[in-house]
Amino acid sequence: MGDVVSGLRREMSDSSGKINSALGTAKRVLQIEADAIAGLIERLDQNFERAVEILFSCTGRVVVTGLGKSGLIGRKISATLASTGTPSLFLHAAEALHGDLGVLTSDDVLLSISQSGETEELVALLESVKRLGIPLITLTAEPRSTLAAASDVVLDIAVKEEACSLNLAPTASTAAALGMGDALAIALLDRRGFQAEDFAALHPGGRLGKKLRRIEALMHAGEDVPRVLPSTKMPDVIYEMSRKGLGMAAVAEANGRLLGIITDGDLRRIMQSRRENILDLCANDCMTRNPVTLPGTELAASALRLMEEKKITSVLVVDRAGMLEGVVHIHDLWTLQLF
Repeated sequence: MGDVVSGLRREMSDSSGKINSALGTAKRVLQIEADAIAGLIERLDQNFERAVEILFSCTGRVVVTGLGKSGLIGRKISATLASTGTPSLFLHAAEALHGDLGVLTSDDVLLSISQSGETEELVALLESVKRLGIPLITLTAEPRSTLAAASDVVLDIAVKEEACSLNLAPTASTAAALGMGDALAIALLDRRGFQAEDFAALHPGGRLGKKLRRIEALMHAGEDVPRVLPSTKMPDVIYEMSRKGLGMAAVAEANGRLLGIITDGDLRRIMQSRRENILDLCANDCMTRNPVTLPGTELAASALRLMEEKKITSVLVVDRAGMLEGVVHIHDLWTLQLF
């Protein structure tokens, strides 16, 4: 029995030691990679600004190329550029030498990633790149390499060490390359004046797409909008509100110009405060003038935030001339699970 207990204690001790060792390794890896990215900051100079201006001035696409781990990082950088307003595609360096080079045009910019700056497949592309007159920007750890010498702009992504305990597996170096790529993409985003609305147009799917949808795609429009004239008698107003089931009715002129809104809450307040019979009144007597409105281009997330701040359940959608276009209800936004 004693031997069994001793064995269990040894196993628990060994397991605990392995966990502590794993945690220590994880902390060391993350610290090295964090230091690698932070180390790029002090090396940023006018070369980075030149790179941004070249990319910004590109009338074609930013073609990102690399091989191995650098290629994988290149794919992500290209995807980030494309999703933030800079047309981009990834060109596999090896495949480029076997026909894919045809995707390059003289209007493009080539962004190459190579730690050594001597990747054979990338060096082999230089003749074609120079023949097309394509600007070349290179991310490398070797500013005196062949690729660097042929480039219009070189961005130094050297790191002191890899996070790998053998100092071999690309880890800190790939983190640095990715960080530099993100820095370029976001600097370009700012340079272009890229806004949330632009981002929404490029991200129509998934949770992010829902959050960035415009209310014009969600609003009730046409015959679905509870709508009455200012002269409409209140019995008919109440019928319209009940029939459309949104707890409100927009009051608009015959030409569509919005005048006000009547909500379930308005009905209750009027019945409590007025001496006359509400059924003898018309919409003009009961409406709230200058109601909360939004343009159809407003983001769904912003509309929901506004409704919750003002404690209202509906917002009327109007154009620049104040013409009624639709109504968006808070339930339409809740179903999107925006937050």
